[in-house]
Amino acid sequence: MGKTFAEKVLSLKSGTDAKAGDIVMARPDFVMSHDNSAAIARHFKKIGLEKVAIPERIVIILDHVVPPSTVEYAENHKFIREFVRSQGIKNFFDINHGICHQVFIEEGFALPGSLVLGSDSHTTSYGAVGAFSAGIGRTEMASIWATGELWMRVPRTIKIIIKGELPPGVYAKDVILHIIGTIGADGATYRAVEFTGPVVEKFSIASRITLANMAAEMGAKAGYVPPDSKTLEYVKERAKDNFKPVYSDPDAEYEKVLEFDVTGLEPQVAAPHTVDNVKPVSQVEGLEFHQGLIGTCTNGRVEDLEVAARILKGRKVHPNVRLLVFAASWKQYIEALKKGYIQTLAEAGAVIMNPGCGPCLGAHEGVIASGERALSTSNRNFKGRMGSKEGEIYLASPATVAASSIVGKITNPRNFL
Repeated sequence: MGKTFAEKVLSLKSGTDAKAGDIVMARPDFVMSHDNSAAIARHFKKIGLEKVAIPERIVIILDHVVPPSTVEYAENHKFIREFVRSQGIKNFFDINHGICHQVFIEEGFALPGSLVLGSDSHTTSYGAVGAFSAGIGRTEMASIWATGELWMRVPRTIKIIIKGELPPGVYAKDVILHIIGTIGADGATYRAVEFTGPVVEKFSIASRITLANMAAEMGAKAGYVPPDSKTLEYVKERAKDNFKPVYSDPDAEYEKVLEFDVTGLEPQVAAPHTVDNVKPVSQVEGLEFHQGLIGTCTNGRVEDLEVAARILKGRKVHPNVRLLVFAASWKQYIEALKKGYIQTLAEAGAVIMNPGCGPCLGAHEGVIASGERALSTSNRNFKGRMGSKEGEIYLASPATVAASSIVGKITNPRNFL
């Protein structure tokens, strides 16, 4: 019997013949943390060591509250900068780079066949380029800083085959919402999810990031897209290290294989207060909302801003809607700026924000009030996630958010495409 991608990578990184269910001591190629690096550093100091074991493999990216909105956040950022300097950590990205997951991929740390662990649940994003990438806790990250390794259980793998032809107005976000709505928020708990099929093969790297990013919302430990020519072309221009793609064997043992035919799929919307409460847009059409959000690590790339700009060009955001736009990184922002998308969005009445996490985590830059409703391209709609616990969050694609922002009510983006 052959091995899955997850079994192969964790075998390589632990020096063992690992199989699903085994516990191994693995050495990650890179580890990532963000604003929570301050808390991790404090955990590390409690261990009693003076220096981190792997400064060259540590990547720290400030993104959650940038620039800081309170003195407390400012002090945390100051503490992180001082820690980075004292530890000789070179891979540090301050507030002018963007959201950690986008920056990590853009800067070439996410590589096919690599093992990446990050202190953020959406570290699964890096599977879009063929990495085994998983979120871990702060104390776990502190232990890696101290030892360079971490024990892990090798996950079983679910293979998801996506086939058919994408209808107009349907994008990667709609596809992954449909999948999560079908299998549930716990449908892939501590599993590696392998996304394959002709639809995935046609997806851009940006769209594949959306799939892998939201694998976390079905409980997955890792999401993975087998590397192809698109992947290798993207990665070779920016790779920070040598890499070798890893693929599941043809006779690998999967826990289950699920097929989704997206032909005829409607644009999808996740209703409050769980990501798997997914409905076709026709079932929530006409619902008024107050704030639209286009961006985040899920949908803040140039292709997302392009479709939003195409819909909003020559039109205006409804007077009852505040539309916020957050590019996923400064590189994405600058490219969108050069292409005119940012100007189009601004002329339509959108508020252009600095690349970062913004209101996605409910910390600053656009939280919602009690009784307000948000329509967002982000990845979570838990109660209180974007501000007041008395507010509501609906999740959708950039096209759906842009079109709905014109009407002032949730609407089908096909009406504007």
